[in-house]
Amino acid sequence: MRLIKAAVAAVVLAVAGVAWLAAPASAATLTEVTNFGTNPTNLRMHLYVPNTVAARPAVLVAVHYCTGSGPAFYSGTEFASLADRYGFIVVYPSATRSGNCFDVSSPQALRRGGGSDPVGIMSMVTYVLQHNNGDPERVFVTGASSGAMMTNVLLGDYPDVFKAGAAFAGVPFGCFATADGSSWNSTCSSGQLNKTPQQWGDLVRAAYPGYTGPRPRMQLFHGTNDTTLAYPNFGEEIEQWTNVLGVSQTPVLTDQPQSGWTRTRYGSAGTMAPVEAISLAGVGHNVPLAGQAAMVIAFFGLNGTTPPPSSPAPPSSPPASPSSSPSSSPPGSPSNPPAGGCRVSYTVNAWNTGLTTAVTVTNAGSTAVNGWTLGFTLPLGQTVTSAWNATVTPASGAVTARNVSYNAAIPPGGSTSFGFQANHTGNTGKPSAFTLNGTACTAA
Repeated sequence: MRLIKAAVAAVVLAVAGVAWLAAPASAATLTEVTNFGTNPTNLRMHLYVPNTVAARPAVLVAVHYCTGSGPAFYSGTEFASLADRYGFIVVYPSATRSGNCFDVSSPQALRRGGGSDPVGIMSMVTYVLQHNNGDPERVFVTGASSGAMMTNVLLGDYPDVFKAGAAFAGVPFGCFATADGSSWNSTCSSGQLNKTPQQWGDLVRAAYPGYTGPRPRMQLFHGTNDTTLAYPNFGEEIEQWTNVLGVSQTPVLTDQPQSGWTRTRYGSAGTMAPVEAISLAGVGHNVPLAGQAAMVIAFFGLNGTTPPPSSPAPPSSPPASPSSSPSSSPPGSPSNPPAGGCRVSYTVNAWNTGLTTAVTVTNAGSTAVNGWTLGFTLPLGQTVTSAWNATVTPASGAVTARNVSYNAAIPPGGSTSFGFQANHTGNTGKPSAFTLNGTACTAA
């Protein structure tokens, strides 16, 4: 336990200063819920409900790392800001035992309804479905480190509840199992526990004997330099979930969504494949990285619909100041041009049929930009499939990238960055011109 506590604490400290980890800016707040149901291990529950949710919102459970908490995972990841954009609800459980790790090793945790942490988390899900009109057909789970291990456990224990999971630096279901009451399994953590795909799959199936219904899809992320939960666990997870889902261990698609990231898809080449695995070259235990939360939401299918319309401000809200509030100049409004000009840096990383971009917009003027849209025309044959830190519409041709809630303001001399992934038919070039809120920009 000391090993993982120290390692994860170091990771948290190491990434604490990274800009994208700032808490999502939103009028909605994280709220603690008590008395949410059966809770044998005294977990705490925090809930994030955006100001505007879908009529029947999806529910995402986001599970923290050892030494962490629900509020820390809320402020340190992008899931809440994505909930603002797409109208789903996020549940943040908190472990309360020493070390704040989740139980993924006891016999109770590794069977449906057996007790321990999975039962408490299930009570949280049930609470949201009942009290927030959640959609029982769209319940998902994601987590990092200890939370990634819990993601594997919940998909095994409750395959009839969770439709998909995304695990950042985890281990297979059952890998951490112990019989002596310990919560740490060194053989597993060091990547030395090797089983056949059938054996891994049997462990999952034994968690809910007799279940014959559909199984949840799985998305996996792991750094090659992970020394806390060693990289070989990544391959064992792939073996386990391809076996559980009955698909070949030979990928049907291999690509690079970003330099150093190798993505393989199993059973289907589509965004919502049965199993998707992203190997991160040179990365340690410090995941998720910027933009990866958006990949999770795409894999879950939660970005496939038009975001819910914005709600009007409550009657008690005072009028916004025209000089400081984005609401006085809606994103994309030409009434808030970048006085003094703007610059755009646009980098393309392409492979055989796909590409990613890294776009930086700099306000070269003397006045702040409050709410922005960047207009440009994609080269023929390029089609956007996903985006991060901006909303890009339509998917091809003349497109507009709009700010999200947490990056609407660009101060004088400041900049903001976003990116997107696209398919292409051979032309991997760049747009020839850009406009920021209607004003032409210089291509850097």
